[in-house]
Amino acid sequence: MSIKVGITGGIGTGKSFVSKIFKTLGVPFYDADLEAKLIMNKDAKVREALIGAFGSQTYFDDGSLNRRYLSEQVFNDNEKLALLNSIVHPAVIQDSIDWSNRQHAPYILKEAALLYESGSYKNLDYTILVTAPEELRIQRVMQRDHVDREEVLRRMAKQMPEAEKLQYADFLIHNDEKIPLLPQVLAIHNTLIHT
Repeated sequence: MSIKVGITGGIGTGKSFVSKIFKTLGVPFYDADLEAKLIMNKDAKVREALIGAFGSQTYFDDGSLNRRYLSEQVFNDNEKLALLNSIVHPAVIQDSIDWSNRQHAPYILKEAALLYESGSYKNLDYTILVTAPEELRIQRVMQRDHVDREEVLRRMAKQMPEAEKLQYADFLIHNDEKIPLLPQVLAIHNTLIHT
């Protein structure tokens, strides 16, 4: 059975970029955020629950998810966001468990923005936290998403503070554009291969 490893990091830390490095090493990879989008479109129980919670406008006539409408519903409403998460997270966690049970590598990697917040880290053997200085994170997101500083700070404020995430992490990767990434990734990779 494969060792189950999660990788996460706050907005702008570069966790997806770091995940790509692990993927090039041949590590089986589960993208929880991507799979959540697929599940919301394809899983009949999730679809039914979302329509029940947020109305028929949650899906377009062609059956695809109306992401903009759903985002508007939950963006400034913590109760609605919690409701959305209570519908989607259990389905994604179960899907990732089913996926991991089909893998036969020394270790597998699950990338999730809300790894700790969703509780899915409890089904993993280890977690990797990608960190970066706050100012660098702000600049990256402003550039990537073409948004202003205040918008980035609003998004960051909605996430679990990095200091809290550090309490759960087994491995750290510093993506500060000073310490090279590859040696950090390879050190963790070699540790996990030989665990």
